[in-house]
Amino acid sequence: MADILLVEDKDSLRQMLRLTLENAGHSVEATGDPAEAIKRLERVRFRLVLTDLRMPGASGLDVLRSARSADGLLPVVVMTAYGSIDEAVQAMKDGAYDFLQKPVDSRHLLLIVERALEAGRLRTENVLLREEYANQYDFPRIIGDSAAIRNAAKLVQQVAPRSSTVLLLGESGTGKELFARAVHQLSDRAKGPFIALNCAAIPETLIENELFGHERGAYTGADTRRAGKFELAHGGTLFLDEIGELPLAVQSKLLRALESGRVTRLGGSLELDVDVRVVAATNRDLPAAVAEKAFREDLYFRLAVFPVEIPPLRDRGNDVERLAEFFAASCGAEIRGKAMTIGTAALASLRAYAWPGNVRELRNCLERACILASGDEIRPEDLDLRGSAGRVGEETLATMNFDGTLHEVSARAVAIVERRLISDALAATGGNRTRAAERLGVSTKTLTSKIRELGL
Repeated sequence: MADILLVEDKDSLRQMLRLTLENAGHSVEATGDPAEAIKRLERVRFRLVLTDLRMPGASGLDVLRSARSADGLLPVVVMTAYGSIDEAVQAMKDGAYDFLQKPVDSRHLLLIVERALEAGRLRTENVLLREEYANQYDFPRIIGDSAAIRNAAKLVQQVAPRSSTVLLLGESGTGKELFARAVHQLSDRAKGPFIALNCAAIPETLIENELFGHERGAYTGADTRRAGKFELAHGGTLFLDEIGELPLAVQSKLLRALESGRVTRLGGSLELDVDVRVVAATNRDLPAAVAEKAFREDLYFRLAVFPVEIPPLRDRGNDVERLAEFFAASCGAEIRGKAMTIGTAALASLRAYAWPGNVRELRNCLERACILASGDEIRPEDLDLRGSAGRVGEETLATMNFDGTLHEVSARAVAIVERRLISDALAATGGNRTRAAERLGVSTKTLTSKIRELGL
């Protein structure tokens, strides 16, 4: 993808400007037709627009306004001949970053371009955390200011305009689909479809059908042709959530689709070309799964071109408070018709809790509190923070009572550790007891017995 869109109707000058910019290391898409430039701005994201002001047909001001409409933070530099300074001033009022007077000096051109690119970078830094930008591009705003979440947001912004496959890593409930949608919305595919598939939610016998579709008569009950998720995502983004749960038998077919850009419906023989960018997500340790022969190594490396770690809520510091206040306001408005606030004591309780279910658990907690609260303020008794290690009011190794015999104290310590490990394993696997038992190295029967014993 080109970084700079150059719009200049004079062929010789357009060629000279393009060569100057490319020799300085920039990638350039050039056109002499302002109407075509406006169409490109509707479909493609650039880092900078360099346009002449006076051109046949649409003017440079039209290009400027289209660029600002497509991306309010996109820097635009306009070029104008001597005697057209009034137009340049108008362009600055309309939002141009700067203007260049013809004949253009190459050194001055490169200086202005570098400054504009840097200004654009600074203005769009961590746009995922900015409310006004989220509203403009119609994706949910990511709430937070911790170093961990800022780093994840920065990585997503850097990779989004490219075509690379993205692998989102993180515990259940951290917001991986939110980041996947951000990758889509910040890419050239934003106007295309965003198709999501939870690989863990589809039975093993149906997952191939979901991905690739089927022809009529492919199996009993296949009365009509059905397009798969790859076809539906053509020209857009396919989000494969819980990719670690994909059966081995399907992994090889997914790898072939990713490498060839072609799929074949079940029961069919015709290969279909698909233009799809894949974003995958998992809460599993895929390298460990590869070592255990539970996940194909070649598919792992194909997916992990650009891995992004989404941090758990417990590692995000004061983001818990910011998220809680956001959810209290939004859930309150939805449930009671007005925003709710959180009392000081309730905030302290929320900050002290470990949040094994991460952001999803926090939102559910605040939604329930908005229903239970008797007034406009959420109190500690409105919060459901029982039944998991690290929760408010529950004994921990740091606070446990050491009174009693060695056997009694040891039993209490073991219960605290078991409760914490089991709770974390269940949270990390989305409540799947079989996978949680595998993580803990025990049988499902033993885990079920412990859950019952510990009151989980």
